[in-house]
Amino acid sequence: MVNALIQPGQDSDFALSGLSQRARLWLLTVACFGVLLVISSMVALNTALPDIAMATSANQTQLTWIVDSYTLVLACLLLPAGALGDRYGRRGAMLVGLAVFGAASLIPAMLSDPSVVIFSRGAAGAGAALVMPATLSLITAAYSKEERNKAVGIWAGVAGSGAIIGMLGSGGLLNFWSWHSIFWAFTVAALAIFILTLTIASSRDADAKPLDWFGALVIGGAVATLVFGILEAPVRGWTHPLVMTSIGVGLLLALAFGFVEVRQRYPLLDVRLFAVPAFATGAATITVFFLSMFGYMFLLMQYMQMILGYSPNKTAIALTPIMGPMLLLSVLSFWYLPRLGLRAVVFSGLLLIATGSLCMLGIEVGSPYWRAAWPMLVMSVGIGLCTAPTTSVIMTTAPDEKQGVASAVNDASREIGAALGIALAGSMLAGRYAKTLAPNLIGFPKSVGDAASTSLAQALEVARRLGPAGGRLSEVSKVAFIDAMHSSLLVLGIVIAVSAVVIGLWAPGRDDQQLRPVRYLLARRRGRDQD
Repeated sequence: MVNALIQPGQDSDFALSGLSQRARLWLLTVACFGVLLVISSMVALNTALPDIAMATSANQTQLTWIVDSYTLVLACLLLPAGALGDRYGRRGAMLVGLAVFGAASLIPAMLSDPSVVIFSRGAAGAGAALVMPATLSLITAAYSKEERNKAVGIWAGVAGSGAIIGMLGSGGLLNFWSWHSIFWAFTVAALAIFILTLTIASSRDADAKPLDWFGALVIGGAVATLVFGILEAPVRGWTHPLVMTSIGVGLLLALAFGFVEVRQRYPLLDVRLFAVPAFATGAATITVFFLSMFGYMFLLMQYMQMILGYSPNKTAIALTPIMGPMLLLSVLSFWYLPRLGLRAVVFSGLLLIATGSLCMLGIEVGSPYWRAAWPMLVMSVGIGLCTAPTTSVIMTTAPDEKQGVASAVNDASREIGAALGIALAGSMLAGRYAKTLAPNLIGFPKSVGDAASTSLAQALEVARRLGPAGGRLSEVSKVAFIDAMHSSLLVLGIVIAVSAVVIGLWAPGRDDQQLRPVRYLLARRRGRDQD
């Protein structure tokens, strides 16, 4: 399969060349609507969790899984779902996914039991897994090699902005209606996009091979257990037996998947693609910048709501500056990527993200909004530089007949990176917050100290109930939160800076060649293997 890579100037054999420019533009529009629905649904419920808790009497664990069940099921089904789209038709996969997503979203709109909401969110994640890879592979099938990067850039920009749009939409709905309105909106949006999808052309692998069900089962289990362990880490701790076992089993299953796939006649994913520098660079960079983006959003949303006192809707509006550079640079990627090369783009992009993170270390309890806004813009430029080029190289490097699977690799990298970002930031924040706050709780009753140590939200609620005596508790809790946020930002910044160096050394340059020392070391290693 690696020999089937698209060469410069080679058009896609399965591209829908008969489509007019207007038809391709319409397909791109519908595909962007589809991915926007999937991404926005990942975060839209975050603004409604307090309302859901009061209406359903859900405990904290149930609230966590109301959000995470969607992400977990989506992540573990992406690769099999992408393969199904390649084999049976990508428009058909998108239609089935939208139907499942819409039906699953209708259930919580009418029933309010926490277990029912968790189950329906998981079912919606299964539908989203069919939709997400289909949206991108439909685009790459419809556009020629020369036009594809522009179209993928638009798709990537929309996907990158989906989280902010989801928070804005849900916050706006909650200003007028109950939390049920979010699920009604999901259902109506899925129905509308379903109707629009009926009007676009489809594509599939014309020479479809038998589906690798065993590989699908192994990789699904690998991603499911890995993501489950990562999601549970902030709650239970990284050293908890369940977390360590889940992550360990996930990594072992991933290794088993690679071992199995290289021996399959018709593999679900040719893992040798990860030996191609451009493909590996794309997947690794996507994981890192989604780790950064969701880690920062996790921290900034709490900072803006609990330190600056913003409402959920105002918080979403305050985060919108992230969208501008991200959208603009994604759309312009077709121009700067050939001129700069992949190495320079991903290295400078990740370095800007790390710089923005470190610039936030000056934020204090009394800092104004702009003190967080300009580092956000720096990070947004870095994210925007990386977003479209990394997706483009994954899709361009993969064989034509495996565009759905390649899209799923792109999407799975996003999901795993997002889960890692939230887990890393959440773990650092929780641990450092409790440790910093502990010496300042002397003089408070033990029950007050125990509650305040769990989170800043709990501390502020306890302080409110204490009346005038709660002023000191509120102050020391906010200072402890800022200190913990600084620690999280520092760790994220270091992780991303180190990743920038490692990925930059591995990535191919403008001439599609790796650095000479890297090529020399790889050649020596291949020589030893042959001996």
